[in-house]
Amino acid sequence: MDLFRKCQQYTRVRDFMAKGLYPYFKAIESSRTTEVVIEGRNMLMLGSNNYLGLTGHPKVVEAAIDAVRRYGSGCTGSRFLNGTLDLHVKLEAALADFMGKPAALVFTTGFQANQGTLATIAGKGDVIFSDRDNHASIVDGNRLSFAEVRKYRHGDLAELEEMLSCAKAEGGKLIVTDGVFSMLGDLAPLREIAALAAKYRARLMVDEAHGIGVFGAQGRGAVEHCGILDRSDIIMGTFSKSFASLGGFIVAEREVVDYIKHQARALIFSASPTPASAAAALASLEIIRQEPERREQLWRNARKMKAGFVALGFDTGPGDSPIIPIIIRDEHKTCQCWKMLSEAGIFVNPVVPPAAPGRMSLLRTSYMATHTEAQLDFALDTFGRIGKQLEII
Repeated sequence: MDLFRKCQQYTRVRDFMAKGLYPYFKAIESSRTTEVVIEGRNMLMLGSNNYLGLTGHPKVVEAAIDAVRRYGSGCTGSRFLNGTLDLHVKLEAALADFMGKPAALVFTTGFQANQGTLATIAGKGDVIFSDRDNHASIVDGNRLSFAEVRKYRHGDLAELEEMLSCAKAEGGKLIVTDGVFSMLGDLAPLREIAALAAKYRARLMVDEAHGIGVFGAQGRGAVEHCGILDRSDIIMGTFSKSFASLGGFIVAEREVVDYIKHQARALIFSASPTPASAAAALASLEIIRQEPERREQLWRNARKMKAGFVALGFDTGPGDSPIIPIIIRDEHKTCQCWKMLSEAGIFVNPVVPPAAPGRMSLLRTSYMATHTEAQLDFALDTFGRIGKQLEII
């Protein structure tokens, strides 16, 4: 069979395009944080992970511009060789201090942070216990590790404990989970997972991509919110959400960081984060520490929208976070709803199988500290009107 036959037989995208329901790869022509311009039209952005609204913050923008002036546009090499700037070192020190861990390591993307860490820290003879709804970067890192991977049902502590109790005594054990799950916005039962890790002498790694800057008294994520910061062996975070930049990192014991730093192919064989990315992330971290009122406003906005959607009759799932899914289940109706919202001037993200958890179709909405009351009221009114038209509510 010709290698490209599967490509030629893949008609799903063309079918959706023919119906005018294809929602992906929409080019944003300009952005003012809570509003974007697409095809010349202003749209309210309800599909961004810019939780604290820092992508337009003057300090963040100026830090990125100043870094380009000082270092140029790129590093043209890996962290391992010629690509480590003093900016990267300062950022790692600041992250370790912020998270209360001995050391940090910065990667070029969050995906690489998970993939590179898991593929390096676990190997043949080890066992990884992974939530079935974990992010794709965790799934790929698990595969590349050559460890045995045991996937437990989403949030199912009983199944996780059964797997842990049956694991062989030889070899290492690692539990890995998202802290905040990116589609439904629900939190992992971290207190209970940490207790199981201690009981069965397993290490614990938590992906805080959607938690840092959002959860916890200091914004240190779901691990802080759930009181297990000191019991999390490896914490991963990204810069593409609350940090208003691009990149990823881990924090852990220094020996663990040093090992990954000198063994992770995803780090050693990738070009390092650009000066602008590192400087923007460092500036964002300073704002996260200095302006807790942003996080407080984010939660006011998130709670307003959650209560508003529930009052309208939408199914918003089990989560309690700035990620609020509108669960529709029917794939075609989900895309219809996306199109009508888009025509009304609202940008949301439709998620359909296989990307949707539990094979349910939904609209993923997410909120920022910088959304105004007027914008949120407009969103609720528009969702209510369209939801009734499509008989979703």
